[in-house]
Amino acid sequence: MKLTKYGHACVRLEKNGRALVVDPGVFTADPVLDGADAVLITHEHSDHLDIDRLAAASPGLEVFTCEGVAAQLTDLPVRVEVVEFGDSFQAAGFSVKVFGEWHAKNHPDVPIVPNIGFLVDDAIFYPGDALTVPDVEVDTLLLPTNAPWLKLMEMIDYVRAVRPGRAFSTHDGLLNEYGLSLVDNYLRLEAQKQGADMRRLATGESITLG
Repeated sequence: MKLTKYGHACVRLEKNGRALVVDPGVFTADPVLDGADAVLITHEHSDHLDIDRLAAASPGLEVFTCEGVAAQLTDLPVRVEVVEFGDSFQAAGFSVKVFGEWHAKNHPDVPIVPNIGFLVDDAIFYPGDALTVPDVEVDTLLLPTNAPWLKLMEMIDYVRAVRPGRAFSTHDGLLNEYGLSLVDNYLRLEAQKQGADMRRLATGESITLG
């Protein structure tokens, strides 16, 4: 399986000639949806959901997401399926399981919206904007490393709770070079502590997962 980071909180997964895209938001660089067969969307915030990009996508594109997002896509030419915690389904030839229900608390005056995480092929876990610990072993964790709702200590506690075989930074598009270097340093220290591959992929960088 090939994993490519497309900026901030978006990744593209490819295998057997098919492509699955997770959270193509407004900070995502094109052409992330070119040739994509399906899309997973964790929640409705614009850094994870770019409605205009989906509106311009191929009519046959399948979108799997929570009810809050689906309600905003009713006029688009894509096929939308609502999924929730506990569901399992197939998307673009990948098996997907859903974990979690709510976005992390962000601001006292901002309502908490639904947020679902996705476990792809029983190997890659993407929590969206939450610190959901799935009750399964995780080979590869897409680890949020920066957000208004996230402290560095919480990020470290989270990756220690999940204890993945490897972890790659996500949700880091708001950081300048100084903040990114801090993420790199802490992931390097945690990788040494856990004896695992933990690092940040650059935008456009790909890795092959066995």
